[in-house]
Amino acid sequence: MARRAAGLTGLTGLTGLTAGLVTGLLSLALLAACGSDETPQAPDPSPSPSPSALAPAVPPSAAPSATASATASATASETVPAPDPASDEALAALAEAAQSQAGEVASARAGEPVLGADVSWPQCPAGLGIEHKVSHGAPMPTAEAEYVVVGLTNGPGFTPNPCLADQVAWVRERGLLLSAYSVISWPDAAAQAQHGGLAGAGRAQAAYNVASMQAVGLQTPIVWLDVEQVPHYEWPDDPQANAEVVLGAAQGYLDAGYDIGVYSTPYIWGQLVGDLSLEEATGREVPEWRAAGQTSMAEALSRCGSDWSIQGGTAVLGQWVQDDRDKNVTCPGAETRLDELFSRS
Repeated sequence: MARRAAGLTGLTGLTGLTAGLVTGLLSLALLAACGSDETPQAPDPSPSPSPSALAPAVPPSAAPSATASATASATASETVPAPDPASDEALAALAEAAQSQAGEVASARAGEPVLGADVSWPQCPAGLGIEHKVSHGAPMPTAEAEYVVVGLTNGPGFTPNPCLADQVAWVRERGLLLSAYSVISWPDAAAQAQHGGLAGAGRAQAAYNVASMQAVGLQTPIVWLDVEQVPHYEWPDDPQANAEVVLGAAQGYLDAGYDIGVYSTPYIWGQLVGDLSLEEATGREVPEWRAAGQTSMAEALSRCGSDWSIQGGTAVLGQWVQDDRDKNVTCPGAETRLDELFSRS
């Protein structure tokens, strides 16, 4: 297996390093420009008191007179050093150097695969979920993961991931990048009647999942549409009808302000929805997250090629299963697009 990704010292770490460098350089320049002889004080780790607690009561007799205030003001103005052109030039040079180093850091990231994971109801504590979809406490991602895609459903549509809030909190506690996926499933007759047909039921599945995200404060720029067979909730042998449901769900997310992507394989996609291209149907880029199954990272990366296209979109993630975990890797070039695919938790 290729060497591990850099964990939290990866994309987010590089950004923090650059920000820290800029802050440090600018602080040194400002201290030099002001001619300060004071040693900076370490921050107080104790909780900050309220402003009213910080201000001591001053009896009227202790209040400074107008004359004293004017004298102090004049003295203070006399001691402020005049602007130093040389210091300004030094400050500009330091800022330029910091920007140059930031570019070097970003360039160093390009071409390096970034590892991640996905979780959903199987990773919930054992015993949660609906019939046929009861969680078994599968393990959460390993430390190499820099991003996590969290599932919104408990298998089929209109069923929530029973531990969505806890999984989102888990990702946030570790400062990982965050995104979401939703399984799209065939709506039964009652759902079709309630929501006005196949497309309407697809939109309703999207709306249901948007509400789930909002309830736990899950923010993501994109929602992945997981299109595959759902055991016990199977799709019918009617690709055209199935495509109506999937397209309805896609439009539901777009109308709610999210970008969309597709998770599947070319074979499964073709079997279920035929030649549906969400890129053509929506007139938007629809990136692809391609599944490789119980294989290896090398096989997952091979799925990034054009011969594994699902519906004509760009491959950005490859997935494989290892040690009872869903693992993911960025396709070549996608490592520079993580901000388009994930939110910073």
